[in-house]
Amino acid sequence: MSSSLTIDLKEDADIRCFSESMTKNSTLDSLKLSLAEIDDNLMARFINNEAIENLVYLRSHAIDQIMLHLWRTNKLNNLPDIVLMAVGGYGRGELHPQSDIDIMILFKSKITPEINDRISLFLTTLWDLGFDLGHSVRSLKECKAESEKDLSTITTLMESRLLFGCKKLHNSMSESIKKNMMWSSKKFFAGKRKEQVDRHLRSDNSAYKLEPNVKLSPGGLRDIQLIGWVAKRHFQVNNINELIKHKFLTVGQLKRLNEGQRFLWKIRYGLHVIAKRREDRLLFDYQKNLAAMLGYEDAAFTLAVEQMMQRYYRTVMELSRINEMLLQQFEEAILLNPNAKPKAINNSFQIKNGYLQATHNQIFEENPSCLLMIFLLLQQEEKLIGVSAYTIGLIKRNLYLIDDEFRQNPKNHRLFLEILKAPQGVTHELRRMNLYGVLGLYIPAFGRIVGRMQYDLFHAYTVDEHTLFVVSNLRRFALSRFDHEYPHCSKLMQSLEKPEIAYLAGIFHDIAKGRGGDHSELGAIDAEAFCLEHGMSEYSSKTVAWLVKHHLLLSMTAQKKDISDPAVINEFSRIIGDKIHLDYLYVLSIADIRGTNENLWNSWKATLFYDLYSLTKRALRSELDDPIDRDQLIVEKKSESLDLLSKLPIDNKDISDIWNLHTEEYFIRYRANEIAWHTKKLMDNDNSKNGFIDIREQINDESIQIVVYTPQSMRTFVATTGILDELGMNILDARIVPMNNDFSMDTFIFINNDNENQVNEKTLVKIKSKLSAFLINTDEGKIKISRRVSRKAKHFSTKPEVIFKTDRNNNRTVIEIITKDQPGLLFKIGSIFTKLNINIETAKIVTIGERAEDVFFVVDDLNMPLSEKIKTQLKNTLIQYIN
Repeated sequence: MSSSLTIDLKEDADIRCFSESMTKNSTLDSLKLSLAEIDDNLMARFINNEAIENLVYLRSHAIDQIMLHLWRTNKLNNLPDIVLMAVGGYGRGELHPQSDIDIMILFKSKITPEINDRISLFLTTLWDLGFDLGHSVRSLKECKAESEKDLSTITTLMESRLLFGCKKLHNSMSESIKKNMMWSSKKFFAGKRKEQVDRHLRSDNSAYKLEPNVKLSPGGLRDIQLIGWVAKRHFQVNNINELIKHKFLTVGQLKRLNEGQRFLWKIRYGLHVIAKRREDRLLFDYQKNLAAMLGYEDAAFTLAVEQMMQRYYRTVMELSRINEMLLQQFEEAILLNPNAKPKAINNSFQIKNGYLQATHNQIFEENPSCLLMIFLLLQQEEKLIGVSAYTIGLIKRNLYLIDDEFRQNPKNHRLFLEILKAPQGVTHELRRMNLYGVLGLYIPAFGRIVGRMQYDLFHAYTVDEHTLFVVSNLRRFALSRFDHEYPHCSKLMQSLEKPEIAYLAGIFHDIAKGRGGDHSELGAIDAEAFCLEHGMSEYSSKTVAWLVKHHLLLSMTAQKKDISDPAVINEFSRIIGDKIHLDYLYVLSIADIRGTNENLWNSWKATLFYDLYSLTKRALRSELDDPIDRDQLIVEKKSESLDLLSKLPIDNKDISDIWNLHTEEYFIRYRANEIAWHTKKLMDNDNSKNGFIDIREQINDESIQIVVYTPQSMRTFVATTGILDELGMNILDARIVPMNNDFSMDTFIFINNDNENQVNEKTLVKIKSKLSAFLINTDEGKIKISRRVSRKAKHFSTKPEVIFKTDRNNNRTVIEIITKDQPGLLFKIGSIFTKLNINIETAKIVTIGERAEDVFFVVDDLNMPLSEKIKTQLKNTLIQYIN
């Protein structure tokens, strides 16, 4: 796409000076020096905010001067049947500081060995200058043959630009690859569209990941280029501007395309400057520096980097919308029948070539409610492919109609709720509403979170994209064809009388992000007002608001509290109130965490959430005035454990003897299957003085569980966490339970650090071997953790916090430690606890992106809560060593 320049390339003083210096001194060193000077000059002009199109084209023009100079120096300029061409991005005259430079040397029929040597010297000099050079040397016949075979080749040659040589030969090449010779408009368009679909799939069809690719992600520069390629092939135009006369593009759309391209060029140019190499990914490594370079500054509730990224996401959303519309117009013109007879749906809409189309230009002005009705029709008409390009353009031009009057219209309220209640297409149409700009105008609070990023490693998507993922997850639970994915969630969701309550809670749960204050409470206010205004009952409206306010409650309780403690369950149950609220909150919580980051959800979290759900459901059945009883729970666990052990050749008296070693706390903290496992191992190792170690896969779980039975004096938490960390394991849970015989039954649950691959047998043997060696020689000093901080994590900092609470029911101290996640963190914390004679009973390990938010339930060496003196000493020591 061509942007208008504000300078004359040939008259630019710096480029003219550069060209003159080459003619005076053309040694390799002097050329390198001149090139470095022009790069420095362009960078200074970039910092001073000169028009980015000037800089992109100036760099290309400067490279032209080098090419022409070296072409002449190597005496290739006086040969009649050879041509030097710029192709690809260089052919368009668009070069960023570290762009690859693609050239092609075209000859008529053959070249002599002497000329081949000159070409080799020419290319070698370009490499010696440090150019990232892509080149080909082909005859006219070879060009034609390669172009016929390969879509990428013909695309590259379509953008060729003659640098030096026979214009007639260059024109012959251009003529030989025209659409009447090969790659018809229909075939070319289909191939390019497939390329885009495949490219978007590699980005999970999302432009809103937190480290997007400026060039290749949806809405990126490649999407703009694709429009230009198709336009050039079909209409034989030189640039996108000419689409206006073909009525494929309006002046306003062209302006938005140019503005979007200029912004993405600035981002890409800055990336190349900062990275000092070709880099098109907006990695965390560069985002902060780039935001500062582009002049963004931190505001009250929004970081500079978040402002820059929000503009990026809103830009690519707009470019995606224009890309979709133009490609659809091309499809209608190239692939479909322009004379197809439309089929009327109602007075406002018709179907033509499978696309939904407005019946006339004034439809939205005459009936603004059609701006919502169109999405409902898309849900109802199963055979529709999408919205026609003509109608997308009409929607965009009439968005101003979605004002306060529109939002207060009862007819529009009914339409919106019908869209949410539709049996199919709910997620698809909410996404389409967001893409077309309708959703953010209909719910203004949603409009404020469009493109909003949160600068951390926890949230993998922008707030609006995450929100739509949450609704999508809820929809999958509601559809029976996805029952196999999350059977329990599906069963609950499909039993809900009003699933739209869950969808609305999903839409509003993060809608107040970035305002300051508690987003859950602010969002709950917005949600209740919206629901009441839309005619929902007071009960339903308050349920939506309650879910928004408490959307983190189940997740935080499961991950940060000791849910083996009946008091915790009883307290949680009082907040929940009834099973209906529990069911709604359960499906919302899992949809939320799965829509936050694809690496967050794992089988261990699934087990935790299900355990909390089951225990709470039981407490609710028992009624809140008769909560779960501790003694009753122990009796039931023993009974379940005996049922499991009855299948083994074990005498009940032996079981009783072993169980006498356990405290009541042991039976509260462990599940029945764990008690049976421990009992069997204790019987097998009854003569071991040092204890034993055993590893198994969790039942109904992909995580691994290790039990370490050792004398209490060994305090194996430090060694176990250190060894697991060094071997690349991610610890999820730890329970340290003292026994009546001065031993301790400690269990650790872990998975691989990548959260994906299962732990292989070789690694399990290594873990067991290292821990067994520690039992013999208890030297913690030999444990060395050499694992490095990840590339992403090192760009974030978290101020350490140590928060103390007293668990009066269990007579212990609860410590929450918030800090930057880092290799060996638990090893460091455990070592400090050991030095201060602090005993861990339970550890809840929670990693939220780059943050560790670990919770420890501890007592002192007298089994009492920590004194104020020890708390102060502990806090100071922790902050010093884990910062």
